[in-house]
Amino acid sequence: MSLKSATGLCKNCFNITLAGQELCEICADPRRDESTICVVEEPLDVLALEKTEAFQGRYHVLHGVLSPIEGIVPEDLKIRPLIDRVKNGNVREVILATNPSMEGDATALYLRQQIAPLGPRVTRLARGLPVGGDLEYADQNTILRALAGRQEMG
Repeated sequence: MSLKSATGLCKNCFNITLAGQELCEICADPRRDESTICVVEEPLDVLALEKTEAFQGRYHVLHGVLSPIEGIVPEDLKIRPLIDRVKNGNVREVILATNPSMEGDATALYLRQQIAPLGPRVTRLARGLPVGGDLEYADQNTILRALAGRQEMG
């Protein structure tokens, strides 16, 4: 059996799941907080976040980012189902966890514009200097974002 025939997409979040299963393990878990949705670009992003064991909400996988240069528009991504989830559910927060790239930022901005009027809090993952990195090697944008996102030490 090939990998493609053994897998499918979750009907709720569009993460990869076993073929024949409507919901992925995360969406099927009643212990997960369905009022918080973390939006990611690709299924591998879900795996990266799950490794931290810090996020206990649900996910939504876009399967890409907006890219006018490549002809990728909102209709090419899983944006409409996300908007429907927010409208139809008791969603209190949407975390935009797209990559810190021009396309990721543009996608996050577009999503914020679509989701904020619906009522939930819309947040973006913090950005800044990586653990173990040297300030002298960081690019200007990373330093600017780290300064803007600084937090009180407590």
